Amino acid sequence: MPEPTTVAFPPGFLFGAATSAYQIEGAVREDGRTPSIWDTFSHTPDRTAGGETGDIAVDHYHRYRDDVALMAELGLNAYRFSVSWPRVQPTGRGPAVQRGLDFYRRLVDELLARGIAPALTLYHWDLPQELEDAGGWPERDTAFRFAEYAQLVGEALGDRVEQWITLNEPWCSAFLGYASGVHAPGRTDPAASLRAAHHLNLGHGLAVSALRAAMPARNRIAISLNSSVVRPLSQDPADLAAARRIDDLANGVFHGPLLHGEYPSSLLEATRSVTDWSYVLDGDLRTINAPLDALGLNYYTPALVSAASDGVAGPRADGHGSSDHSPWPGADDVVFHQTPGDRTEMGWTIDPTGLYDLLMRYTREAPGLPLHITENGAAYDDKPDPDGRVHDPERIAYLHAHLSEVRHAIADGAEVRGYYLWSLMDNFEWAYGYGKRFGAVYVDYATLERTPKSSARWYGKVARTGALPPVDARV
Repeated sequence: MPEPTTVAFPPGFLFGAATSAYQIEGAVREDGRTPSIWDTFSHTPDRTAGGETGDIAVDHYHRYRDDVALMAELGLNAYRFSVSWPRVQPTGRGPAVQRGLDFYRRLVDELLARGIAPALTLYHWDLPQELEDAGGWPERDTAFRFAEYAQLVGEALGDRVEQWITLNEPWCSAFLGYASGVHAPGRTDPAASLRAAHHLNLGHGLAVSALRAAMPARNRIAISLNSSVVRPLSQDPADLAAARRIDDLANGVFHGPLLHGEYPSSLLEATRSVTDWSYVLDGDLRTINAPLDALGLNYYTPALVSAASDGVAGPRADGHGSSDHSPWPGADDVVFHQTPGDRTEMGWTIDPTGLYDLLMRYTREAPGLPLHITENGAAYDDKPDPDGRVHDPERIAYLHAHLSEVRHAIADGAEVRGYYLWSLMDNFEWAYGYGKRFGAVYVDYATLERTPKSSARWYGKVARTGALPPVDARV
């Protein structure tokens, strides 16, 4: 039987786009904002491509009304953004700066006036520098500071924002920030990275409690994990064991305590040479295991791993930047392999089946828990045509393939409620600077002019109709 040309999504499905504060806002010294770890990191020589920073980014702080109008024009019904912690609480302690909160009040009001549901992320990697100077996420106190910050934002915006996300990709914060050092704050201490992972988990649990106390009961609280789809190179027992170790470090270290109230015993055993886990105190796991209203999943590409041959680890191809230091503490004898298939400009293999596998895994891990794809997208070398238009058929094909797998998972019982394209527009791509364009909207970095790409128009049609048209549908 031929595949239907149009596939409908369930009524009320959210079709949105996502961004983060440091990547788009700019205005880093306005209205009381102080440096975050990413300000410090990007201003440190040789940390980012070309020494590029988020000082201006795409100036969303001053252009947010136009950006919201563009979302409405495209037909999006949801928008995921993050709040800049140092814009709201410059030192990471004490009362909120109302000028900082006022920006997010204005943004949320603009979204609601346009019929766009806001999804607010509290932490997308911009830790106030003063908290890093005091030890950062490896220190237990940072978890409590995060909960206080969550309460401030919850009290200010809980009356108009219903979807809340505590942390974005805590794996990156812990292991790219404190083990491999390719992300801020740029530290290379494997033991510190595992302490950071636990205190991020603890901060999440404390923040859930703070938000529930500060906001209406109707509001929904989630976390966004970049859970990996880890596949063994072969069915050899050594390769299966290698895949298990990476799965523990990529996934179990977070969803173990979040969903099941404990760290995997295999993770604890595999990392004993790195840390003794004595910083997991009585009551921590109960706090971390606070009930969630939804789970956010970010997906880009699967991982393919094997055991090292004759004890030689060989080159890494884990998709997390170049570094002499591994982001995988306790797994130095695991080899990452490039998966076969076409790749994006990030060098990441395009494999939509991984998204289906991820959704079905969490359908089994947490039955009945609503799922949201809080990030999915691709970087391509987009350039305007002579007529000023930006055509990106590769991204349309990418989106079609991945949205098809989302619909496949829904048909097979996954409770998927929304999909957020990464990203709304081209922006500062962390250590890669401005060289990697993930946006559905093209940004001329010289003029900051926004131009919707053909993928934006195509995705907007999906959002307006709630249906997936053929990949070559006219827009």
